[in-house]
Amino acid sequence: MTIGTGSVLAPLEPQDPRETAGYRLIARIGEGGMGTVYLSHTRGGQPVALKLIRREFGQDPDFRSRFEQEVRAARRVQGYHLVPVLDHDTTGASPWLASVFVPGLSLHDALSAYGPLPLPAVFQLIGCTARALGSIHAAGVVHRDLKPANLLLGAAGPYVIDFGIARATDSTQLTRTGGVIGTPQYMSPEHALGAEVTTASDLFAVGLIAAVAATGRHPYGEGGATALGVRIANTDRLPPDLSGYPTELKPLLERCLTADPAERIGTDELAAMCELFAGRPLNDFDGWLPEPVGQEIARRVRAAENPPTPTVADAGAGAGAGDFGPARTGAGTGTAGAFGGVHAADTAFAPPRPAGPPRPNRPTPAPGPSPNRAPAPAPAPKGFRGGLIAASLVLAVLAGAGAVWLLDEDGSEDGAKTPAAGQEAPAAPEPSDPAKAPSAPKTSPSASAPPKAAYTPVFQDKPFTLRGPSGNTGTHVDLDAPQIFPKGAIGKTQGMELTYQNWGDADLRFLTAAGKSPGTTPEECREAVATNTLTSSVGRVELKEGKTITKGTVLCTVTSENNLAMIRITDVIQDPSKGTYGPMPDYVTTLTLWKIG
Repeated sequence: MTIGTGSVLAPLEPQDPRETAGYRLIARIGEGGMGTVYLSHTRGGQPVALKLIRREFGQDPDFRSRFEQEVRAARRVQGYHLVPVLDHDTTGASPWLASVFVPGLSLHDALSAYGPLPLPAVFQLIGCTARALGSIHAAGVVHRDLKPANLLLGAAGPYVIDFGIARATDSTQLTRTGGVIGTPQYMSPEHALGAEVTTASDLFAVGLIAAVAATGRHPYGEGGATALGVRIANTDRLPPDLSGYPTELKPLLERCLTADPAERIGTDELAAMCELFAGRPLNDFDGWLPEPVGQEIARRVRAAENPPTPTVADAGAGAGAGDFGPARTGAGTGTAGAFGGVHAADTAFAPPRPAGPPRPNRPTPAPGPSPNRAPAPAPAPKGFRGGLIAASLVLAVLAGAGAVWLLDEDGSEDGAKTPAAGQEAPAAPEPSDPAKAPSAPKTSPSASAPPKAAYTPVFQDKPFTLRGPSGNTGTHVDLDAPQIFPKGAIGKTQGMELTYQNWGDADLRFLTAAGKSPGTTPEECREAVATNTLTSSVGRVELKEGKTITKGTVLCTVTSENNLAMIRITDVIQDPSKGTYGPMPDYVTTLTLWKIG
């Protein structure tokens, strides 16, 4: 993935959309084989990274189906050191997904700029990655493309990104020709040979990452991605050369880099081993990285607080989506000029659909078209040139394996970057009067006002205090009971409506769609769930700064037992002196529950 030179963010380019599905796009975060990632914000101001999938993937119905399945699975993942997926859509001209934005530094970039990490930092990185993988695997997801570019280094520790998403590309026409999509130098032997990929495959990748992070040297020697992938595929005959690696690191490498997946170390044992060799708790991130790396991360955090604004030239280019379709999806066509000069703090915009993950053991509706999605735009005149960089496609046949790898020009991503032969990029729509542009996206069918219903009180104004969870714990809430489960187990949220967690992705997460109500009647409450829906997660910064949930806020949701619950926030208790990463706020509330119908 490429990013703006010298910065975590880059200005939008003329061909970039200015808005997608109600998310206002502010700046470019990066670009890779599957698409382009943009900075946006939730309605409450929480920064999100919105990945707009490339049109050639989106035009494949098999990809759309697999992408929907994989993202839904990814949204069930909860745990340590993960960047959670908040929202997604597969029905528009270009599929997209939105996740929490972490202004960190990828391990790939850190190693390229500053060289190998000290051994204690490596153990802490790998231990936290093992914990994250434990949560990913517990949700039935396999990462499949774990590599330094998919590990983010942050002031609050490392984060794993893009878990499970790479599998969606396996259903495209590229793979039907015999391809294996991925990053060969960080594949497991079974993945390189085109065999079944399991959770153990991720552990093999962890071993490779540990070796490179500690020394800058790959266990399978020197050479390009293809050459390293061929050697990995033959691990059963030519195991990696581990001589020259630090003595403390060798047990980890030996337990990860075995040819037989059944012999590889598990995530829990790996985390415990790393904590022992790190000589400090895995969740102690005070000065955990070398000073230059820490300073660069701090610089990126500051840059994210003041993202680049569209230039006059940008605005004059219109809101054309270039390779991605119309700038306003389901809200008419506006001009980029309407967004010019907008600061990040002013970019709160409500996504038009609930972002809550599917409940365990509850039926999930099949994806279908939504009337608020615009149809694919008409082709542009011939000769239009998009701003995306053309990629070279490297085809390498594995000796004895018969598999074909499909790589980008850097050997690290998973799809071609240019339109297929004869495919034309869409034209940018003509600019329109900003004053006539809608101020908010239309609501989807799920957000339409419900029919009249009878509401019978079950209990009213019941005192209910949600205390901030301590470090590395989560609190699950059953509003029907009502009951609070402190230190709830990761993923054990069946029948719950809320989870308040202080893991790597600390947030208040709504497991059923929740809305902010202007009043306290059941009719107002029910309408708020349908028409004023919040995103599925309110992040740590939003909670600490009181941007979304404040004293007097009224939150409503339809529970897992089809009751209507109303939470009135009567007080918020927190200590601002503790900073962003201090204790999470306590919420003193009253809870009212109505039976519907």
